[in-house]
Amino acid sequence: MRPLRVVAWALLTLAVAWGESQGADDAVLAAQKARVDVVNKCAPSVVAIFGPGGGGGGSGVLITRDGYALTNFHVTSGAGDFMKCGLNDGVLYDAVIVGIDPTGDVALVKLFGRDDFPVATLGDSDQLAAGDPAFAMGNPFLLATDFSPTVTFGIVSGVHRYQGPAGTFLEYTDCIQVDASINPGNSGGPLFNSDGELVGINGRGSFEKRGRVNSGAGYAISINQIKNFLDHLRGGLIVDHATLGAAVVSKEDGAVIVSNILDASEAFRRGLRADDEIASFAGRPIRSVNQFKNILGIYPKGWKLALVYRREGRKSEILVRLRGLHRQSELTLTPPDRPADQPGPDDKDKGKKKPGGPRPNAKPPQKPKPKPPEQYAKFLVERPGFANYYFNQIERARVLGRLSAWGDFKGVAGAWKLKTHAIAADVSADFTIADNLVGLVLDGGKQAFAQETTAEAKYEDEPPGTGGLLLALSHLRWLLVHGPEGFSECYYAGSEPLDGTGPLVDVVYAERYSARTRFLFDKGTGALVGSDTERDDDVDPCELRFEGLMNVGERRLPQQITVHHGDREYGRFQLKEAALATP
Repeated sequence: MRPLRVVAWALLTLAVAWGESQGADDAVLAAQKARVDVVNKCAPSVVAIFGPGGGGGGSGVLITRDGYALTNFHVTSGAGDFMKCGLNDGVLYDAVIVGIDPTGDVALVKLFGRDDFPVATLGDSDQLAAGDPAFAMGNPFLLATDFSPTVTFGIVSGVHRYQGPAGTFLEYTDCIQVDASINPGNSGGPLFNSDGELVGINGRGSFEKRGRVNSGAGYAISINQIKNFLDHLRGGLIVDHATLGAAVVSKEDGAVIVSNILDASEAFRRGLRADDEIASFAGRPIRSVNQFKNILGIYPKGWKLALVYRREGRKSEILVRLRGLHRQSELTLTPPDRPADQPGPDDKDKGKKKPGGPRPNAKPPQKPKPKPPEQYAKFLVERPGFANYYFNQIERARVLGRLSAWGDFKGVAGAWKLKTHAIAADVSADFTIADNLVGLVLDGGKQAFAQETTAEAKYEDEPPGTGGLLLALSHLRWLLVHGPEGFSECYYAGSEPLDGTGPLVDVVYAERYSARTRFLFDKGTGALVGSDTERDDDVDPCELRFEGLMNVGERRLPQQITVHHGDREYGRFQLKEAALATP
């Protein structure tokens, strides 16, 4: 009788469930359908990543139609420069590494084989709040042998979380905490909001002391942080995060105080001192050391940010260009297999403790590299300091190609003579710019300045208070006449907001002898809008900003040049006449 009783109870349960379903609230059914529709919309963009021979791997998500996909750095460091990527169309695609962020645990890869890949829509992670629904998708435990992603559903448990380094360089700042199941293999996969927008990249779970299973506490890198680094990654760079050049501590009353500051930092040059209170940073109030680290960690080195500090009851606001967090040599050491509290993706290594890394002075293991697919081998160019120099060449050519709007300067390599008017001083300012010497005569000869630009020259602040205007003009002419090959280094360096608050600009870094210039191109129009030239380490650059273009025969030059140095404007020069000599 017992089996019959079990069957009877099962039939009764089904009948009750069927009856209740007939009266189910329409809103519940609509919500269920909406979730299914979002999953179906997002699934085609989710990538299953596999290392050489199928060993190791993780997840990713496509963000461009031509095949760029985001994932974790600790996924690609295990998979290698070339990997296999599966989509839910059942096809396995070849892919190559593009750029890496060892600190932020982000990597960009490019899939081959199509120019119409399905893509995720980038959302705004700053709009998330605790309690919002979230979908985590990916390839947990590498079980998606047909490449169809797994989806887990939950809520955002918290925002603006800080997960500090634990034996590695990986630092999860301002990240998203979710209770949607994130397990080994989910690393690098997307976190979607209820509208199906990409709001984060899943990377960490609190697995330590809990075994290799989800514990209900997963962490995703916010998509808004990744947006700040995305152009750097597209440029094939090994990117670095930022530091202010100052340490902070919390006082008993909750104030965040500068405890130590480097004299060579720009923050110090702008006026910040020990014992000053940090009131806000990048437009966000600071109420704890963790908040400060959270905000600082989402920006690349070299960006300018607004900082408000309080001293003796008075507030001051400054713009500070951020320093790099690491030495380049540190970033190019042995990459970690995964975060210290993130177990490996393969189920076969269950229970094994994984090492952190990289560590100072660590030696890379001498492992033979797998041979790349022959038809895609050209897409990897190895060069020190780059994840993949091939893509940097692509981005540099794209940006510098916009200089064609100025004309062809290759045939005018002789001395240039520019007659300008110094607007505020209301005097003439005549420049002569040649390969090895730049000169300026003010007011018909009442003042004169000169700067040699040879390998042996000492670069001076000429004219005084400009930061090196003559040197900066020399580099501009050198780029126009000799192109990127005329510099010992010339590469695409990502993007940043112009002067900290303006529109995004593409940056091309160029170095000649010991002087360095960052050429700035408006991302919207493509116009060269300025340059920042440093004649030495830890000094304020000479900042040139261009307005308008003036025809000079078949070529064009800036109609007005504004010169900034430090926190002041030196002057403005209006171009009146130019003679560009041939050699």
